[in-house]
Amino acid sequence: MGRHEPDRMAGAPRRRTGRLLRGWLDFALLAALAAASSLPGLGERPARAQVHEGVASCAGSTCHGRQAPTGATVRQNELQTWQDPSGPAGAHARAWRVLLAPESRRMAKRLGLAAAEQAPQCLSCHADFVPAARRGPRFRIEDGVGCEACHGGSGARPDGSPGWLASHAAVGASHRANVRAGLFPADDPVARAGLCLDCHFGSDRPDQFVSHRLMAAGHPRLVFELDLFTALQQHHDEDADYRERKPAFSGLRAWAVGQALASARQLRLFARRGSDGAWPEFVFFDCRSCHRPISDARGAKPLARAEQWRPLPSGFPAFADENLLLLDAAARVLAPPAAAEVAERSAAFHRAFAENRPAADRAALALADSAERLARDLAARALDPAAALRIVAAITDARHLARVSDYQGGAQTLMAIETLVAALARDGLVSETRARALRPGLDEAHALLRDANRWDAEAFHRAMLRLGAAARAML
Repeated sequence: MGRHEPDRMAGAPRRRTGRLLRGWLDFALLAALAAASSLPGLGERPARAQVHEGVASCAGSTCHGRQAPTGATVRQNELQTWQDPSGPAGAHARAWRVLLAPESRRMAKRLGLAAAEQAPQCLSCHADFVPAARRGPRFRIEDGVGCEACHGGSGARPDGSPGWLASHAAVGASHRANVRAGLFPADDPVARAGLCLDCHFGSDRPDQFVSHRLMAAGHPRLVFELDLFTALQQHHDEDADYRERKPAFSGLRAWAVGQALASARQLRLFARRGSDGAWPEFVFFDCRSCHRPISDARGAKPLARAEQWRPLPSGFPAFADENLLLLDAAARVLAPPAAAEVAERSAAFHRAFAENRPAADRAALALADSAERLARDLAARALDPAAALRIVAAITDARHLARVSDYQGGAQTLMAIETLVAALARDGLVSETRARALRPGLDEAHALLRDANRWDAEAFHRAMLRLGAAARAML
């Protein structure tokens, strides 16, 4: 069902993240790029109709194509970062080329596709896949996930007026004016989460949903964590000039909003795309509900375990709720009044699996509404950066760990710890030296996540309890 191989990070200011996050989730990022009611949920972006001029339109040496970060206002070497040939920062540039790999060709053959690099099912996330009528003369699909896939089409607008490419660097230009001209507001954590989730979790658009069939053909499992993915792709400095033009991006807020909107997106997709033919859409369920050793030998012990977090009767597949699990912890620390509703509706959603499909859909949409309200609240108010350490303590205590029974929950928990410790160091609340003191515990937890087929929940819990004790000593 895919791979997830966390690497190493100790926590540091974001401009040093590339060094500290070297190798982290590069494969998962590349894999993830292939990736309710009739109304869209919070964070889902409307279709954009502007012309996409292509990466080359940004590549001049007076724009973003310098070899070194020597610009007075912005680095101006952003293209070099985007083209990183091996590190995670270059995952978007490599996304289309991944479709030429032997593994991708085998997947395409299993799915009955002529060629992965030409199939809309793949291009919708492995490239800036806009209709031919919206491609400018310098646009190349081979550029993969180019600048405008995230920043929005920069060319002419539907009414024929110029787009933001013509004006964003002009004297007197402002970020607000650029957004009005079609620039995507990536400084807004809600908007950014919705944008990233389209490929890193899926959307309801045609050919932009990674189904269980796709994973059965060989596609790795999708994972999502907004602040970590932001750090891996960052190509700008949040310096004084940046903060003058737009707000600094809070790592804690990005992490919490990302967990909320990932949960909401997953729940709304479940309600919209809950079946594949006669079968449930298995991609929404915990992989190890089915992918686990089976034995008819006398004395064999069932691997299922009773959980308060998932009040499911024995024998029912469990929803893949790793983001919900972290959202519960975030709500308990950051928004206690909302935490009770999230927990109550989570339990109701899990119980609904034993009732019927309409009940499960209704419960999913109710929980998605709660998650979106929480995301909106967290995005709109200032958060105490020190709360990141309280969340680290909360997700390494016995209460949280009792709920981490599956591999996905363990991986998401460890990603959260490393992300939040990095945010603390970036905000100057924890020294890099003290953050590095957590390295042995993080390494131990990483080792336990190297092979999903050897997942040992009890061993992971013990490692996390030790890590939690070290983190709480930093409070």
